[in-house]
Amino acid sequence: SQWSPSVALRCAPWTTLTGGSKTSFAKSPERPVLKPMNQTKQKHVVVLSGAGISAESGIETFRAADGLWANHPVEEVATPEGWQRNPELVLDFYNQRRRQLYTVEPNAGHAALAQLEATHQVTVITQNIDNLHERAGSTKVIHLHGELDIARSTADERRLYPLNGKDIQLGDTCEGGSQLRPHVVWFGESVPEIERAEAIVQTANILIVVGTSLKVYPAAGLTRCAPAHCQKYLVDPELPDPALQNEFTCIAEPAGSAMPCLIQRL
Repeated sequence: SQWSPSVALRCAPWTTLTGGSKTSFAKSPERPVLKPMNQTKQKHVVVLSGAGISAESGIETFRAADGLWANHPVEEVATPEGWQRNPELVLDFYNQRRRQLYTVEPNAGHAALAQLEATHQVTVITQNIDNLHERAGSTKVIHLHGELDIARSTADERRLYPLNGKDIQLGDTCEGGSQLRPHVVWFGESVPEIERAEAIVQTANILIVVGTSLKVYPAAGLTRCAPAHCQKYLVDPELPDPALQNEFTCIAEPAGSAMPCLIQRL
């Protein structure tokens, strides 16, 4: 089926270490540009979130240790080559991930970050493709690796279509006749938002890294963009390499228990 465009879119204490069917979908407009920080507000908090915060809500995540994602080799479902070999398998894989997304809810970690907007300027830069930050109430979210609930044209990546939980099928095309694919950055593809994210981290007064042990690049390199005066916190049960621990106040706890307490202390 062809998808027609329109303009419609879219506290426990912690230990601190120092150191097919025809459907019509609307095309999204250009992504909104984040407004400059309001200088009358308090400090600018930039959050870099990873898979751990979503896993606490029950989202299945990629396991780097064995190269599997929901029992599929990543090469089959998260690379351009996998898409070329078997697009039906790839579409089914992301359709299942999208269905699962709507069976889970944001957790206390997501909610705490949304609540922080009442007192701080907050920008969330997430490696996650789910929409749990937005559903919790965060209003400024940059998705480095794309968004599960959006489709895009295989011919023109600027043509984006909100899915609202619906599946993508073989034969679903944009108005130009090209097959639709998930709006997800696969292994081997560039990360279009990385330069924008680097510029935002450079404005941070406080940087919070949550749900990631800083092993996935280029996202992990964003922490190097923070200014020298920036306060840095890392929230994850798995602490980073010892060389990084001196850069952060490390909280070795899940986001759901640590974040509500941390935001009260900022």
